[in-house]
Amino acid sequence: MTQSIIVQVGQCGNQVGCRFWDLALREHAYVNTKGIYDEALSSFFRNVDTRRSDGENNDITSGKIRSLRARAVLIDMEEGVVNEILQGPLRDVFDSTQLITDVSGSGNNWAVGHKVYGPACREQVVEKVRQAAERCDSLQSFFLIHSMGGGTGSGLGTYVLSLLEDEFPEVCRIVTSVYPSAEDDVITSPYNSLLAMRELTEHADCVLPVENQALEIVNKIQRMAHCGKPGHVIRKDTTLISGQGGVGGTEKAFDAMNNIVANLLLNLTSSARFEGSLNMDLNEIAMNLVPFPRLHYLVSSLTPLYTLSDVNIPIRRLDQMFTDAFSKDHQLIQADPKHSLYLACALVVRGNVQVSDLRRNIERLKPSLPFVSWNQEGWKTSLCSVPPVGHTHSLLALANSTCVRPTFMELRNRFMKLYKKKAHLHHYLHVEGMEPSCFTEAVSSLSSLIEEYGQLESTKGQLRADTPRLHVAM
Repeated sequence: MTQSIIVQVGQCGNQVGCRFWDLALREHAYVNTKGIYDEALSSFFRNVDTRRSDGENNDITSGKIRSLRARAVLIDMEEGVVNEILQGPLRDVFDSTQLITDVSGSGNNWAVGHKVYGPACREQVVEKVRQAAERCDSLQSFFLIHSMGGGTGSGLGTYVLSLLEDEFPEVCRIVTSVYPSAEDDVITSPYNSLLAMRELTEHADCVLPVENQALEIVNKIQRMAHCGKPGHVIRKDTTLISGQGGVGGTEKAFDAMNNIVANLLLNLTSSARFEGSLNMDLNEIAMNLVPFPRLHYLVSSLTPLYTLSDVNIPIRRLDQMFTDAFSKDHQLIQADPKHSLYLACALVVRGNVQVSDLRRNIERLKPSLPFVSWNQEGWKTSLCSVPPVGHTHSLLALANSTCVRPTFMELRNRFMKLYKKKAHLHHYLHVEGMEPSCFTEAVSSLSSLIEEYGQLESTKGQLRADTPRLHVAM
């Protein structure tokens, strides 16, 4: 069994990561009723004997669960969120060897996070990630969670991404990036986002963009929750989680969105954690969905949409779930998939679903989903037998599609409105190592990316001519 490490950077990254670990524990607690440390748990958790003092050799690879430790590194240049996690119900899942914090923060400035805190924290980051990696039998992937609008998430987060590439070049790097909305309260977020985009394009294997504007989805979820049938409620007092349960209290809008992103990651990693008739290796995501190295931005759609594992929602018919997965209402970025071109698509299905059902729905949807002429059969599928808690089945679609192009164009437009006025540039240029060329190169990189997607989109509707047969000379 392979293992993955989650690196969560900045306030948003750590809040989303907190939700992921909470829901992952709930999910494993529902499935693992005997309290045995199995391969499913080992993919993201260590089993630690806390009674032993030699912290280097206290991992237990089999038998009863003693104390679970997340395979994670938590990084933030402000202590607030990390301290909340350490004082909350998840406090026993982490220890001091996994934390990197400061007190002053990055001041919503990419340059401070990338050019100041990056080099300053380099040795610490490398050491803590290497410690986590050495505790894995077979390290398969890194999951980096961060936001694009602030300073630590965008700046230090992308610096850490480049470090992962340098130190572990053979390990897949999957990044979940939360993009700010047009009405973001950080006025310099367009600068931070565009500077971070260049780093993501250069150093990530796959990027799963999530837009804050997609919070409109949450309103639909809340309406659905009031008309649904009660689902299964997970037991709170189990071997895996304490009697305090997971994250409690009344959910706020961003809490709900964080839970959606956490559920995205739970579904994405389901094949790595549970058995299934058609499991998908995490490395296969990049291998099958990224035909060109720079075009690795995958649009995520999740159905049914839910915020907590025990939320009450109406049961969706299987065929309707496949239809929903290709609807803009279920995407985690605001884009229209119906008017775009698909390079490839992965479907991660959980629950009691047959391969025949999967193939039938793909054939049903094919006529309405235009694929590039040279990859008409560009589908990757996964069937995991264990459904999310409280549901009979679920579906995660990951599409490499040109529908991300308008999102990137809109980001560039917001950037140019500030950049043409040279507004707030001095906050960046006074940082040592930050040059005006950093901005021009970032704009050039994004424009090139937009152009590449545009060139592909222009081929929509073109059919590949049949390859002429070879004639043998007599």
